[in-house]
Amino acid sequence: MAGELRVLIVDDEPPARAGLRHLLAPHADVEICGECRNGAEAIDAIRRDPPGLVVLDVQMPEYDGFEVVRQVGAALMPPVLFLTAFDQFALKAFEIHAVDYVLKPCSQERFDDALARARQRIRQGELAALGQRLAHLLQDLDTVPKAALVAGLPSVTPAAPAAPASPVESQTGFAERLAIRLGNRSSIIEVRDIDWIEADDYCCSIHVGAETHVMRESLRALEGRLNPLEFVRIHRSAIVNVRRIREVHGTAGGEAMVVLHTGIQIPVSRRKRAELERRIGRPR
Repeated sequence: MAGELRVLIVDDEPPARAGLRHLLAPHADVEICGECRNGAEAIDAIRRDPPGLVVLDVQMPEYDGFEVVRQVGAALMPPVLFLTAFDQFALKAFEIHAVDYVLKPCSQERFDDALARARQRIRQGELAALGQRLAHLLQDLDTVPKAALVAGLPSVTPAAPAAPASPVESQTGFAERLAIRLGNRSSIIEVRDIDWIEADDYCCSIHVGAETHVMRESLRALEGRLNPLEFVRIHRSAIVNVRRIREVHGTAGGEAMVVLHTGIQIPVSRRKRAELERRIGRPR
């Protein structure tokens, strides 16, 4: 039998979605009407069949939770229960505008309290007021850089001053540094120091020497931010820094293998081999 409250789960991490299913399981009158792995899927699902409540992760690659609200429209957005990691600015904005949120990771008790408040507001017919609160929330969030919100900090400041970019670099429009969220802080990586990047579901594993950093952004999205003169995609799941390539080995199947300066070997797909050779030159 259909539940009284239809809930849409939106989170880019499979373990997080499983955790939300677990938190909702004790509520017999809740029907999980769908699960979305990213903001684009959420926008489509909400427009196609609006749920009674959206449990929405704030930090997602490409379209974050706030962008989902913008795309759907605050006035048309169903009631929202935001999920967020520690983010001082966003939490303050939620509290000012009386928008419900749950801090990740959350307990059953904290989730139940937030869900109860959402139910009460829905029962009392506060949908128009909730839409206004969301609209005002977005106005406040627009006053700070989006990168600061994604990083989970009011602002991102490197531990030490970075060397200024050359005029050529500053005119490219491509990323020179990446801010990777680590709980309530951010790690700053110089793009030129990256060896290679590996797709990891809806995230990326960024390899810098012996270190690996996980960034909540798809490989496709990150590729668009990198200078194509410095980085080349050699496989559907791998991008390499051209300057880090030491050798290229042919294989019997007509494919190839790049060897980085660290000794790491990464396969090159047949479709990408021609592009790689255009970038580094054909062997002679």
